Amino acid sequence: MATKLSSLTRWLREYRVIARYKTQWFLAGLFLLLAAMATLAVPLAFRDLVNTGLTNQAINQQFINLLILAAILAMMTAGRFYMMSWLGERVVADIREQVFANVLRQSPAYFETLQTGEVLSRLTSDTTLVQTLVGSSMSIALRSLVMLVGGITMMLITSPWLAGTMISLLLVTVLPIWALGRSVRKMSRTSQDKVADTSAMAGEVLNAMTTVQAFVREKHEKQRYKIAVESAFNQAKKRIVMRSVLTAITIMMAFAVIVFVLWVGARQVTAGELSLGDLTQFVLYAVFIAGSIGALSETWGDLQRAAGATERLVELMQAMPALPATQQADKQEVTIASWLEQNSQNKNINQPMAIAFEEVTFAYASRPDFFAMNHLTFSIPQGARYALVGPSGAGKSTLFSLLLRFHEPNHGQINILGHDIKQWPVENLRSIIGIVPQEPVIFASSAMENIRYGRLDATDEEVITAAKTAHAHDFISALPQGYASFLGERGVRLSGGQKQRISIARAILKNPAILLLDEATSALDAESEREVQRALDTVLPGRTSLTIAHRLATVLRADRILVLDQGQILEQGKHAELMAQGGLYARLAKLQFA
Repeated sequence: MATKLSSLTRWLREYRVIARYKTQWFLAGLFLLLAAMATLAVPLAFRDLVNTGLTNQAINQQFINLLILAAILAMMTAGRFYMMSWLGERVVADIREQVFANVLRQSPAYFETLQTGEVLSRLTSDTTLVQTLVGSSMSIALRSLVMLVGGITMMLITSPWLAGTMISLLLVTVLPIWALGRSVRKMSRTSQDKVADTSAMAGEVLNAMTTVQAFVREKHEKQRYKIAVESAFNQAKKRIVMRSVLTAITIMMAFAVIVFVLWVGARQVTAGELSLGDLTQFVLYAVFIAGSIGALSETWGDLQRAAGATERLVELMQAMPALPATQQADKQEVTIASWLEQNSQNKNINQPMAIAFEEVTFAYASRPDFFAMNHLTFSIPQGARYALVGPSGAGKSTLFSLLLRFHEPNHGQINILGHDIKQWPVENLRSIIGIVPQEPVIFASSAMENIRYGRLDATDEEVITAAKTAHAHDFISALPQGYASFLGERGVRLSGGQKQRISIARAILKNPAILLLDEATSALDAESEREVQRALDTVLPGRTSLTIAHRLATVLRADRILVLDQGQILEQGKHAELMAQGGLYARLAKLQFA
């Protein structure tokens, strides 16, 4: 628990949550103190009312005093509630922003072990617990603590002997409460993990709905989700039972102590050692103390759950990316502006290779004994159109990941435009590289915004031009609202070929120096493929391109074809040269063209 709370306090200190909203915290504390003072003054008013007597002429003033206290209490409580609720929502918004921003910095390898559903669970259910803690539970806890301290102080003033007896007995009740609290803390973290598992499972199934329905696995997935939900419920039920027992024991022991002390006080009134008004005052303070102890026991459970949730959130906020965007290299970093200047100066002389691999070796962390890249060496001149072919698992997609620095090679060096890839700041590197993935990503937005994702400051005319170049303008114009049409989640309103052309238009709009095409025309029909190839023929000259292709007909016009297998280049040359060699490429070509 101490570790979890330290994580929470460390985050509050690191992101200056208190200093950032010091005015709101000050007002919330002020309203809380004034409300507590008004509440603590109520027993004093009742004491004067009892001691004065109901038939006394001063009774009117006593009731007016009570109404004034009630009005002050109402206004201060409303102010405290507003400020604490505002702070709760604001702090949770900050947490969500920090978590999401840091998650965006992580490399793809990070998500090999962390499901997106787990991240979504932490952004929703975990932050809700923190919001409850800051906006509600913390307010109740602080108010209860002030009432507890104030009540005990006033009880000591009223009757030191009775107050001392009650305080001594209340301290004895803390030990069993503390012991049970440790069990609740462990159950809270387990319960949150179970809930996150259900969110991850639901997200996975919903993203694969067409596959689920195609295999008629609705009942199977329903049963799987039911088992996960029931497991989460059973774990939550254990936590609830333990918290209920903890609450019952706390309240029972606290009230037993108070009843015993009041019995002693009643005997003192009978003996004339204590006035009836003082006993009434003492009773009300005892009720305040009992209520405060009960509220503190409830908020203690909320604190335990929120501390566990905060620990999970802090893990995401403090996770260090494998490749920080601001990482400094040993040599001077290369900026886009400096490269453009150098490129313009070298226009009439030998320019450096656009891409160069020198003895690059790479193995995934999950398979350290298998080399996806095995001492790979090749180079691509600027403006050249190269193609990568080879069987599945040859390392083609891994090569793209290394170029984008989603992964780092274990050995060897990669040069981009004449500079070591590590000299390029990550954002600059990825800004000069465009990619059309094999599985195009379509966002739940309009066609216009999906294409504009390639360059956010592009005008509508530039977006339409890119769409025309990618042979996407006709089908977009035929949509109900044209370019403003909503494409649905993951582009469900589009065919596979249409999504591919949206992705190509996005890459064309980016206008990168290096273009990576991963089966860019695999989902197109013959006519669309021919049109896109014509479009690429107008776009690619003067721009370096590297195309992964299983359909060899798409790479016939490549300046050079690299045949990759088991992370090594077995053959390279033009189509006719490779066919004449009779190697792996010739065998693949015969299988397809036959």
